Amino acid sequence: MRKRLSAALAMLLCVSTAMAAPLETGVPVELTSPSAMLVEAETGTVIFEKNADEKRQVASVTKLMTLLLCFEALEAGEIHLEDDVTISTEAAGQIGSQALLDAGAAYKLETLLHATIIASANDAACALAEHMAGTETAFADRMNARAAELDMKDTYYVNSTGLPDDRQYTTARDVAKLSCEVCRHPDYFTHASVWMDTLTHPSGRTTDLTNTNRLVRFYNGCDGLKTGSADASRYCLSATAQKNGLRLIAIVLGTPNSQTRFNEARAMLDYGFAGYKRVTVLQKGDRLGKSVPVKMGLQDEVEVAAGRGLSMLLKPGQEKQLSIEVELPEEVNAPVAEGDALGVVRVKLGDSIIARLPAVASCDVDMPGLLAAFVRLFANWR
Repeated sequence: MRKRLSAALAMLLCVSTAMAAPLETGVPVELTSPSAMLVEAETGTVIFEKNADEKRQVASVTKLMTLLLCFEALEAGEIHLEDDVTISTEAAGQIGSQALLDAGAAYKLETLLHATIIASANDAACALAEHMAGTETAFADRMNARAAELDMKDTYYVNSTGLPDDRQYTTARDVAKLSCEVCRHPDYFTHASVWMDTLTHPSGRTTDLTNTNRLVRFYNGCDGLKTGSADASRYCLSATAQKNGLRLIAIVLGTPNSQTRFNEARAMLDYGFAGYKRVTVLQKGDRLGKSVPVKMGLQDEVEVAAGRGLSMLLKPGQEKQLSIEVELPEEVNAPVAEGDALGVVRVKLGDSIIARLPAVASCDVDMPGLLAAFVRLFANWR
């Protein structure tokens, strides 16, 4: 019975935490960008969207997947920042934005990562892909596999750079999912927040690197993510900023000109920070002020706690409309283990249920020993 209840609650939890409808039904800022999305980074909550499922090329915004795979490989110990990466002819020959790497020369992996993030260097991105997977084609397979894991249903990758290819596409919604995942890697911001730097080549010559994301310098709190531009994609941007403990991501795709993408992303971020704040409703383990009777246990009852935390975006003043309801069984049988699912917590905003969380046992309740059981049975009999 307990297993069935736990499974049902787990399924309920998965449904209630999936990407839900936008908080705003329309687009509250003026946008010329054909596709756009404003999301909260930690939970993926969508504030508003415009043509979020329209497939399109996004140029170098594609590199977010290359970077995600790189950071994941670093954290898994599969590659290391100190690795020497020899630049192939194919990598050095990449067109578009470059770090002007020397074919046949060996660069530290950290240097290539830095150049890819700051300057959107195609040669550095290709070199990283080859280092991780052997060939760029094999790396594209990894990109597509990871996209599937992230439920990026409308994305297909052909290369690591985002250089134009009619077979390659994604959507604003999928870029949002990818951007949220990249934001889970703090080391990314060590590089992405740098405005200008200099790359020193093994030969001693230097190349100046300038961040392609102007908001890093000109928007307070912006510390990433990625730009992209090409004839096929027009101008694209996924930009993130953090203020007062709230991190937002603004995505604009297919914008008519370069400066407009920054202006519109700025307007989206301004709207989000002015109109919303992140409120912690419950933390995992918070006691809910309720107990469930336990049959044949060393304790007569077990106190109930929140099985997971919940934080959400609310407009100023909305937190006063929050309330919590707890649905519990009349009793449970011992033994009970800490964390066992007992019931459901319903979080309401006004009259609407906005989240469902598991209500769990806050501690273990074992069955009594033979003597204790006899004493209890005798006392109950009397």
